[in-house]
Amino acid sequence: MDMVDYGQLPAVRIRGAGGAQAIVTLYGAHLVSWQGADGAERLFCSAASKLDGSRAIRGGVPVIFPQFAERGTGMRHGFARVASWRLHERGAGYAVFSLTDADLPPALAQAWPHAFALALRVQVNGGALALAFEVNNPGAEAFAFSAALHTYFAVHDLARVRIGGVQEGALRIEDHIDRIYRGIGAEMTLADGEATLRLAQSGFTDAVVWNPGALDAAALSDMDDAEYRRFVCIEPALIAPLTLEPGAVWRGAHTVEIGAE
Repeated sequence: MDMVDYGQLPAVRIRGAGGAQAIVTLYGAHLVSWQGADGAERLFCSAASKLDGSRAIRGGVPVIFPQFAERGTGMRHGFARVASWRLHERGAGYAVFSLTDADLPPALAQAWPHAFALALRVQVNGGALALAFEVNNPGAEAFAFSAALHTYFAVHDLARVRIGGVQEGALRIEDHIDRIYRGIGAEMTLADGEATLRLAQSGFTDAVVWNPGALDAAALSDMDDAEYRRFVCIEPALIAPLTLEPGAVWRGAHTVEIGAE
């Protein structure tokens, strides 16, 4: 494990068994790269994304907390993805990143005045990626939150993508899609004609499938027009706000395994 620069952002490179590796920026505890033992990049990051801390990174795995999208009165998708996290723990093939209310600048702290402690554990091993997200309420008052790990999976061609486990029959994506699938319990699969990823989640009750399509991609300043063909987002999510009582902890997990087509 070593410290590296990702664009202008300080980051941690995690090295796992079999040559697997991942890169996580301290800005947002943002997983921006994951390669299994085969060396292939499995996450998409836009070539037009700002990598200087001026705005959220477009791609990788943004940490969504405490609000999903515009479903609330705060910052879109919450502040966790644009906050500066700390490297809390490191070991063979893993690292743990932490964020508390004391780490927030005054503007963010005033917008969401609750005591909290977040932890994100990132582990790589051969052909597997394991993410564990923890929300702790150390304060004296309950708070409600939503959360997601907004994973941008790299694909060779969006037209060839088939997603299993979210509906009856495989989901195909022709253009723009933004769907919430409630009550996800079984394993999901993502196939693009060259490889299949097996996805599992716990704690997160929902899954979101998103791609901007041609029209919306062209309107995004941090995405090149044709890049929408090279990724699909499948994110474990807790859409409906969950109330966390004082002293309570919520945990969500997301695992991805690389399989043959």
